[in-house]
Amino acid sequence: MWWSNLFAGMSPSNFFNFSFLPKYASFFIQGVEYTLLLSVVSVAISVIPALILALMRLSKSGIVRTISGAYISLFRSTPLMVQLYIIYYGLFSLIRIPSYTILGFIDITRFIPGVVALALNSSAYVSEIFRAGILAVDQGQMEAARSLGLSKWQGMKFVVLPQAIKNILPALANELVTMVKESSICSVLGMSELIWGAKTVASTTYKTLAPYVLAAIVYFAINYPASKVIEAIERRMRRGDRR
Repeated sequence: MWWSNLFAGMSPSNFFNFSFLPKYASFFIQGVEYTLLLSVVSVAISVIPALILALMRLSKSGIVRTISGAYISLFRSTPLMVQLYIIYYGLFSLIRIPSYTILGFIDITRFIPGVVALALNSSAYVSEIFRAGILAVDQGQMEAARSLGLSKWQGMKFVVLPQAIKNILPALANELVTMVKESSICSVLGMSELIWGAKTVASTTYKTLAPYVLAAIVYFAINYPASKVIEAIERRMRRGDRR
């Protein structure tokens, strides 16, 4: 069959032939730094629009709910790569960003559009996390706040949201882990994150497999421990709730 020849002539050592590392390790180190910075900034920026969208979804106004629902549906139902291209080649062709480099290798003319695209996409998902967290708070909490003389907005701000945030922190942390992986899409625009570094090393050394295997190992080394820490935090929070 055709797939029997797919790996013909490929020895197992090709998967782990990291002889390029002494010369090209900087590509992977910089790639990790870029990936983590891109992910953290994108998720942090997405929180405010996500909260606004969640509150809009809970509004009594049908128009407001429709606007937020349309935004969420649009960004959740279209590919992230398409969104990235539209924002980079469309929106940022109209916005001039001064040429400046962070840490010596992060070009903000690419970094900022990447952050905007990832944050807008992430906000559509995080908004649903916020909405679920708010709905999980007992309605009696808002009623108690109103009975104490607080307005609906004050009750949401001082009573409901603090409790909701406690419920959604693990989900927000999981969104950050997801963003570390999804940020790899930015390599298509030449952003020097981890996959771009692996692609550059592969094309330079003609080792077409090992650089990507190394990138996968690095992603696993970042995300797997982070996922376990999040699970431990969730278990601890559940024990606290039972007490």
